[in-house]
Amino acid sequence: MVGICGYGAYVPRLRIKAEEIARIWGADADSIKAGLLVEEKSVPESDEDAITISVEAGRNALEMAKVSTADIGALYIGSESHPYAVKPSGTVVAEALGIGPYLSVVDTQFACRAGTTCMYLCAGLVKAGYVKYGLAIGADTSQGMPGDALEY
Repeated sequence: MVGICGYGAYVPRLRIKAEEIARIWGADADSIKAGLLVEEKSVPESDEDAITISVEAGRNALEMAKVSTADIGALYIGSESHPYAVKPSGTVVAEALGIGPYLSVVDTQFACRAGTTCMYLCAGLVKAGYVKYGLAIGADTSQGMPGDALEY
């Protein structure tokens, strides 16, 4: 049987209110909040990116699942904001989590669905018997232009 044996989350601790962003751009905060249903958003620290967020979420998932890193045969990371163009996020995350060295590592990229795609891919590998466990992670940092709705 294939299923989820644990999960982990990580959200950067810093916050910015929608009113503050609207004030900077001379926009109406109430309209923004009503239209986007956003009161505030998390803001990554200057040293946080999709990789560091993946590491923290992965640590939390492994702790909850009580799965040995030696049993993980696949690590798939979905993001639309991988920090490097050619260096895979997954290899850095695998090393930080102590997973490997013999595993399948894949970075996927697709707005709003890269992380869930990784879940499907890992589930397929487990179901087929290729791996005992797979770790799927979705992590992003906002990539919107200044003043764009993604800024909220």
